[in-house]
Amino acid sequence: MAEFKEISPNATMGQKLGNWFDNRYPSVGLFYKAHLSEYYAPKNFNFWYFFGSLALLVLVIQIVTGIFLVMHYKPDANLAFASVEYIMRDVPWGWLVRYMHSTGASAFFVVVYLHMFKGLIYGGYRKPRELVWIFGCTIFLTLMAEAFMGYLLPWGQMSYWGAQVIVNLFSAIPFIGPDLALLIRGDYVVSDATLNRFFSFHVIAVPLVLLGLVVAHILALHDVGSNNPDGVEIKGPNAPKDAAGKPLDGIPFHPYYTVHDILGVAVFLMIFSAIIFFAPEFGGYFLEYNNFIPADPLKTPSHIAPVWYFTPYYSMLRAITSEMMYVLVVCVAIAAAFAVLRSRLTLVGKAVAVVAAAIAIVLMLAIDAKFWGVVVMGGAVIILFFLPWLDASPVKSIRYRPDWHKWVYAAFVIVFLVLGYLGVQPPSPVGERVSQFGTLFYFGFFLLMPWWSRLGEFKPVPDRITFAAH
Repeated sequence: MAEFKEISPNATMGQKLGNWFDNRYPSVGLFYKAHLSEYYAPKNFNFWYFFGSLALLVLVIQIVTGIFLVMHYKPDANLAFASVEYIMRDVPWGWLVRYMHSTGASAFFVVVYLHMFKGLIYGGYRKPRELVWIFGCTIFLTLMAEAFMGYLLPWGQMSYWGAQVIVNLFSAIPFIGPDLALLIRGDYVVSDATLNRFFSFHVIAVPLVLLGLVVAHILALHDVGSNNPDGVEIKGPNAPKDAAGKPLDGIPFHPYYTVHDILGVAVFLMIFSAIIFFAPEFGGYFLEYNNFIPADPLKTPSHIAPVWYFTPYYSMLRAITSEMMYVLVVCVAIAAAFAVLRSRLTLVGKAVAVVAAAIAIVLMLAIDAKFWGVVVMGGAVIILFFLPWLDASPVKSIRYRPDWHKWVYAAFVIVFLVLGYLGVQPPSPVGERVSQFGTLFYFGFFLLMPWWSRLGEFKPVPDRITFAAH
């Protein structure tokens, strides 16, 4: 048992209360020091570093508003839509809570996408932060599951038919697909059983997993230290430190960055509030107009599309047609030929590459394109986990890479946004071709990264971070 710390009799009441609490629960004080007051972060953070704390803020908003919604929501196929209408019309301030939750779902993906892009351009996934990135990608995957399950709960037309389409995709998996889709639905069609399953996972199971992953993500980050726009390590063995061993290029997270983040929070809340009060549907992107119509299993909407944050991947799914399979076969054949002719693989390795390519081509031609569309849609997310080992650049930050690298990243962003837009639109011949090109570019960006990320003339990285007070 630790000895009690004494305090001066002339201390203020607040100091005495703090000392009393610290003597009885010292681990809180240690946690506060390790992760706030004595956690040194680089002093050159810019606005890109707002989005991590904003993601945490939106998570709190979603949990709090979700608790109040559950108080009045009925997870019953006959009552769910009416209970949402009851929340909107009869519960005091219920409309505000519901719109905060629905807008918060889209806001969550906005800040998470921007947070991930920050990691992409500044090399936040590079050594020693591989595990931080993997936890972050797992959070993204879990968030997608949470959003998909919550999307069914209003039991509107788009909720019902969107869930029907997405769950049916699992039936395309050979051998186990139909049974897997039946297991997810709990019935042969989306029904009351599906609603109850999704409600349970959305409210209890997935949020617990999400909270655990967020804690793991933050702890892993604080163990290795935060990255910065220069990609320079401030806590490494060769980093400059003062006599007490504190990094000269770092400042305590609290109070400097807790106050610094207030600016980001203020701007975010102004935009968030403006959307809630003036455009909660956001032109049908945040809340589709079809979802204000009760679910009708006998009436299919003319166009079924997921919410905007899923649409880039939905575009990739729709891009995989029978014609597109031949293009993918050619890509696999070219990759195998490159491995045989240009790589430094041994003779055995080259033989393995040829055999693997031949098996892949046979499977691609033998199995229905719908299944490969599901594989591509899932692979578009899974490939993010391998980014730390795909990037072969000698520097971390985009600041010190060749200028044309910035154009590659800009093209990637544009393609991703175009794919997202096409996923909302009804299928068309032109849209199909553009989405097929976009899918090839998306995967080419990552799969060819070990090659193109090493090309060009790199700028010298400074020994210490560059910082100008403002």
